[in-house]
Amino acid sequence: MEETESSRTAVLVCQARAVAHGRLAPGRFDDPIASALLRPDERAAVERVRSDEPPRGMGPRLEFEFLRATAEGLVPRTVAIDDAVRERARPQLVILGAGLDGRAWRMPELADTAVFEVDHPRSQQDKRERAAALPPPAGKVAFVPVDFTADDDLGEALESAGYGTGRPTTWIWEGVVPYLTRAEVAATLRALTEASAPGSRLVVHYQAPSLAASIGRPVARAMRRLSRQPDPMAHEPWRSAWTPAAMRDLLAGQGYTVADDTDLLSLAEALGMPVRTPRSLRSGRVLIADR
Repeated sequence: MEETESSRTAVLVCQARAVAHGRLAPGRFDDPIASALLRPDERAAVERVRSDEPPRGMGPRLEFEFLRATAEGLVPRTVAIDDAVRERARPQLVILGAGLDGRAWRMPELADTAVFEVDHPRSQQDKRERAAALPPPAGKVAFVPVDFTADDDLGEALESAGYGTGRPTTWIWEGVVPYLTRAEVAATLRALTEASAPGSRLVVHYQAPSLAASIGRPVARAMRRLSRQPDPMAHEPWRSAWTPAAMRDLLAGQGYTVADDTDLLSLAEALGMPVRTPRSLRSGRVLIADR
C-alpha cells in the first residue's frame, strides 16, 4: 500500500460483506454495518451484484464476478472468526489490520469488551471518516495506528491506547498475513505474544500454498488491465503462504496450542452455502489457537 492512500483491499472486503448481507448463510452471517461504511460509488457496485443481473462488457462483468466471488469467501471466514470470539468472552479484543471491520458496531456481545483496532495510519484515518456517521459501537473502541511493515512498536502503541498487558485478549488477524513477508509475520506474532497474558486467544486467517491461486491472481490482474478496470490489489500483492504444518510450528514456538485449523471450503459447506468457486476457498484457512 502506498503511503498516501488507504487500503483498496479493505474497501473490497467491505463491499463483499455488503453483498453477502442477508443473502449468503442467512441466520449465520449478517453485516448491516458494511454498507454504511461505503461511499456512494462503492455501494453502487454492491447493488449491481445484489441484483443478480450480470452486466454487459468485459470490464463491468469482471468487477461483478470478482466481487461476487470475494463475498463467497468472506462469509465462512467471518462466521468462523465471530464464533471464535463469542466462544469465550475476554476483556480485550485486538483486530490487527482492521480495515473497515464493523464488529465493534454489529456484535452486541462486545458491549463489555475493550476493542482495539490496529491498522496503517492512512487506512485508519479513512476508517474514522467513514465511521463518523455510524451509531455508537456496542462498547469501547480505540483506534491504534501501526505500520506492520515499519518499525512501529505494536505493544507500545496498544498500551498508549489503554490496552492492559495483564488481561487476557482475543486477537483477530484477518486478511493481513498474505500481504506480509514471512519475516514480518513472525515479527508481528512475537510482538503480539509479548503483549498477551495467559488465557489469550489468536484467530488467524491465512493462505496455504495453491497453484490455482498463484496462477489465478496474475491472470485476473492482467484481465483487469486489458479491460481498463481499476485493480484494488495493485499495490497490495500477496507476499507469503503457509502450509498448516508451518503455521502450527510457528505458533507452537510462541507457546500457542492450535484448537482448530479449517479451510474455507469446509467452513462454507458446513454453513450449507452454495459455492461457485471451490478452488479459491480451498487455500484460505482460519486457525484458532490458545495460549
